[in-house]
Amino acid sequence: AWTFGLPELGPEQRAKIRASKRIANPGCHASAFILALKPLVASGLVAVDSQIAANSITGYSGGGKSMIAHYESPARIDAPRPYSLGLAHKHLPEMQAYTGLTMAPIFQPIVGPFYKGLAVTAYLQPQQFTRQASPADVQKIIADYYAGERFINVLPVDLATTTEGGFYNVEANNDTNRVDIAVFGNDERMLVVARLDNLGKGASGAAVQAMNVHLGVEETLGLI
Repeated sequence: AWTFGLPELGPEQRAKIRASKRIANPGCHASAFILALKPLVASGLVAVDSQIAANSITGYSGGGKSMIAHYESPARIDAPRPYSLGLAHKHLPEMQAYTGLTMAPIFQPIVGPFYKGLAVTAYLQPQQFTRQASPADVQKIIADYYAGERFINVLPVDLATTTEGGFYNVEANNDTNRVDIAVFGNDERMLVVARLDNLGKGASGAAVQAMNVHLGVEETLGLI
């Protein structure tokens, strides 16, 4: 009886959120993963029985009060730390269910020594696509799926404009409700990267957006 609070999930999702009395707020890693992969599964390019490998780097605020206290204490660690190495992260069920995949991804998150910002990177093998597709084709599928979405920005396939000298800024969407989705790579191997503020579109921003949809007010209210 619960509705997933991700309005951009599909063409009927806003109607479901408006009608529901129980709206689940998506997880931060899950939001980025789902938004990156859903268009590719929905288009049939990525088969539903594919097992996708992905990682995510996130600011330490995603770990809650105890992790924030640790990182803001003299005992803090200044190196990135992979975690959930048992490969059973709590976001796996929603990652699988709301992309339409029949297998949970191989997902490995990393916490970094910065307060907030998150980027999920999914690894794609074009040899496993159901049809031939270049990075530009993949980018177009994603861009077409989210056409008109106020909070989703699909970046061009151009390293010069999507990176800072070849480096991708995980914190670029901090203090916004925006998601950037980028496609990198070549015809032999590709990455799809979705970045967001783990406290914005990955948490409270998503909740406010879903609340606005449910109440029938302007969806961007309080978020711009």
